[in-house]
Amino acid sequence: MKSLISEALIDCKAYAVSIFCVYFVSCAVGILMAHQGNQFALAQRDRIVGAAMQTEKAAIEYQAGNNFSAAVRDFAGNVLFAAIPQTLLGFGVVPPYFTVAYQGWVGGIVSVDGSHRSRFTNTRTTAYYFLVLLLQTVAFSLSIGAGIKCGVSTYKYNAAVGWKFWNLRIPKGSLARVCRVYVVSLPLFLVASCFEFLSKWNM
Repeated sequence: MKSLISEALIDCKAYAVSIFCVYFVSCAVGILMAHQGNQFALAQRDRIVGAAMQTEKAAIEYQAGNNFSAAVRDFAGNVLFAAIPQTLLGFGVVPPYFTVAYQGWVGGIVSVDGSHRSRFTNTRTTAYYFLVLLLQTVAFSLSIGAGIKCGVSTYKYNAAVGWKFWNLRIPKGSLARVCRVYVVSLPLFLVASCFEFLSKWNM
């Protein structure tokens, strides 16, 4: 099983790396915009965070002091409402790059707090921000990269046997590959959520 997982990760590596690069660049742009006082970025930061505080169950649980419950809800939300949908978007190959660019940008603009002060004021808060970001980015990159690889394999397979949209076939090996990659990405999502909501570095 271990070798099958390793093979799946290697097969998806190029696409996962490309997704990671989009995350990296878009996040860097978000950080620069927020720290330079760009009004659009700051307004979007306030709107997104404000809405999350009112509607996202993880944020609500965290504000109530239920840190463990917040971590579990964050993990479930990242997997069910972000990773899996974007993995499925991978069948279209191109769309995930746009959603990832926006997601990365949002991750960058929240590098300032509600008073628009930098989170990079001390070593702990800086390390906390980048560790959470890294864990989530790697997990998303693997999951979405697997979806894109599955999409590419599906197109190649159907092109070889003749295109018939009503008879579109997904190679079984591709679906198995996605499942194997999720064996690695799911624990990463869990660790990221636990560290985000349970770490004492979150100040």
